[in-house]
This record gives sequence, C-alpha cells and structure tokens, in this order.
Amino acid sequence: MKPTNHESIKNRISKWIVAALVLAAAVPCFPQSTSTTVATRESRVVLVSIADRKLAVVENGKVLAYFQVAVGSEASPSPTGEFVIVRRVANPTYYHAGVVLPAGQDNPVGTRWMGLNVKGYGIHGTNAPASIGHATSHGCIRLRNRDVERLFAMLHVGDVVKIRGERDEEIAQIFGGDADVASTQVVAESIGQ
Repeated sequence: MKPTNHESIKNRISKWIVAALVLAAAVPCFPQSTSTTVATRESRVVLVSIADRKLAVVENGKVLAYFQVAVGSEASPSPTGEFVIVRRVANPTYYHAGVVLPAGQDNPVGTRWMGLNVKGYGIHGTNAPASIGHATSHGCIRLRNRDVERLFAMLHVGDVVKIRGERDEEIAQIFGGDADVASTQVVAESIGQ
C-alpha cells in the first residue's frame, strides 16, 4: 500500500525531527574551549592573594588590572601554588555530581570559565555576586560576571596563575601593606639571610 501525501509529509517531518534531536544531543559532546593558540605577546601572570581576596594581572612587572574575588572556604580551600590556564570557556555549562546547568543566570560558574591545570579548579564568574570578597567558594577563584568577562579578554591558555595563601613580599608589593612576619622569615631563611 502506497503512503498518501499526508503520510509521506508526516514521515519526512518525523525524520527531520529525529535528525535535529540527534544533532542537538551531540552538540554538548563537542569541546567547549576557545582557541588554544597563544598570541605573540608576553605571558601574563595572574597573582591571587587569598588573604586579601584580590587578584592582579601582571605583565612585565606592571599591574594591568585589579579585581576583588571570592576564594575557597575553610572547608574547601583554594589550592596554593603556581598553575597554568589550560582551558577557556565562554558561557560554560556547569557539571557537578549529576547536575548539569546550561549557560544562563542560574549557572554557578557565571559567564566565563578559565580552567587551571588542577582538575576541577579554575577562575570563573558567579551567580552569587554577594559572595565576592569572602571565603565561600569550593576552592575556585570567583569574580563578578562583569569582572570575569574583562579578565577573560586579557588572558590566554598558557598564562601563569600564582595563588598565595599568605602575604609574602610579592603580595605586599602588588596589593600594598606589609608581608606577614612569618612569611618574610621563611623567605629569608630559604635564601640564607
């Protein structure tokens, strides 16, 4: 029995819908990173002071910008040390313990994500701007969305991120104030003074 025109159209529409659904399901599987090509400029260093809850972008010893941040809570502190930006994502999807939230105002990582070479940690925006200036994150460095968008435009894959838990001489020089006495003594002892 030959299908009628109505059935033939209905079959074609069904095939188009199935094809569209398959394509839509495949899209989230594509990597969400921007180009990994590093421009021919000097590398920038991001310096984060956990104590000050501030971030500075430094290039050739000159501070290009300062931002206030949220850092890890006591229960889930931010990692300290030297890291590298390995991934940049605009309008990221949030994945955590079976929860998937698409980009939008309810997304906990805000409008930008810069992943570090430590799995699960990065610099990102937030859907809770009142948290900025506090130790409330799960270890990541959090900025207001308008600030993270500006920072995102300044940084590339390969840029260094230094996260410091104590006020040392470099932190004091960049953010002002004094270094912690204990930090200064440890530095002096390590260089034999």
